[in-house]
Amino acid sequence: MCGRNYLKPDFPLRIFYDGSCSVCSAEIEHYLRQDHGGRLVAVDIHAPDFNPELYHIGLDAFMYELHAIDRSGRIYRGVESFWAIWQAFPTSTLYGILGAVITMPLVNPVARSVYKVFARIRPYLPKKHVCASGTCDVSNRHSS
Repeated sequence: MCGRNYLKPDFPLRIFYDGSCSVCSAEIEHYLRQDHGGRLVAVDIHAPDFNPELYHIGLDAFMYELHAIDRSGRIYRGVESFWAIWQAFPTSTLYGILGAVITMPLVNPVARSVYKVFARIRPYLPKKHVCASGTCDVSNRHSS
């Protein structure tokens, strides 16, 4: 494993996504559609009732990169969040391969760099559609 110790999440895993970002909402919705065991819970950080203080993480940090927090309180950020999400699908060959590849010593720094570029330009990406409320809630599993 590269740089960080990737510890498997203690499910359920709360995924903190920006509901005002249609790209982010679509990605999280994709994972939720595949989650048949209730291992993933989506939390819209753009929702009016979201309180980042509950997690001791600033809203700017939540907005900058994807966060996921497991039942034990372990925090995953950026690329590590995707790795944690993929662990929710233990029978998926694709996510298993992605999870293994993303932790490789030569791949991990590149993945982190690419993610940082995406995180910086994400607020400027054109929206695919405008959500009526200003936030694109992906499911009724929204939880804070």
